[in-house]
Amino acid sequence: MTDTPIDLSFSADELAAVREHVESFIEARMDAAGAERAVLGLSGGVDSTTTAYLAVDALGADAVHGLVMPGEVSDADNMSDAERVAETLGIEYDVLEINPIVDEFLNAVPEAEGDTVAVGNARARTRAVLNYLVANHESGLVLGTGNRTEAAIGYFTKYGDGAVDCHPLGNLYKQQVRQLAADLGAADDLVEKTPTAGLWAGQTDEEEIGMDYDTLDAIVALTIDGGVPPDATATIADTTVENVEHVRDLNAASEHKRHVPPAPDPVF
Repeated sequence: MTDTPIDLSFSADELAAVREHVESFIEARMDAAGAERAVLGLSGGVDSTTTAYLAVDALGADAVHGLVMPGEVSDADNMSDAERVAETLGIEYDVLEINPIVDEFLNAVPEAEGDTVAVGNARARTRAVLNYLVANHESGLVLGTGNRTEAAIGYFTKYGDGAVDCHPLGNLYKQQVRQLAADLGAADDLVEKTPTAGLWAGQTDEEEIGMDYDTLDAIVALTIDGGVPPDATATIADTTVENVEHVRDLNAASEHKRHVPPAPDPVF
């Protein structure tokens, strides 16, 4: 990964240790909750694919249940890839169409129909409800598929894809998720796929964020996690100060997403 702004990849020994650590984490969270199955949404992207592979390694295929949840703006190839992951791993999976549910929301609040972001977030929250419906029914635990980079800039829907019981990939940058996916044996086309949240037609993560993930990884690692000043970060990451400040603004504006809802301090 030497063509990236900064190389965040693991050595072979580090990668093996990270893989073992994350799989032990999944197993420990399941045991602590007394859960019988792990439930996760499968999107066909590298994050959910990696999480599914780790869960199967940690728990066995019989203890993992995948949900493929297409909507009207979902890319058919992505949904096909999601099913391919489930079939490759030998896990149970269901295809649950979210359109009828989202349509009912819009029937209740028709004035929101033209609001791309609001409707996109409603799609993400519908998927979260379905994840928990299945998990509750099966005495299961919902596994998140978010990574460290996206969490740092709030690139997830509050109470949507952020509504999970644990984040196995939560301390891994996108570059590291791709490396781990390849090590786990995921297909090359899934490892290198252009990321999309699938919230509206034609949406891609990098276009919405305004930069590629390698640059975003570098900025998050340097200035958000490492405290490197913006000017130095821009130089090291071979990007602009404007990009660095944009990421810093996203991090600050999304602080509320990374914490439980606030309450006033106690009076007495």
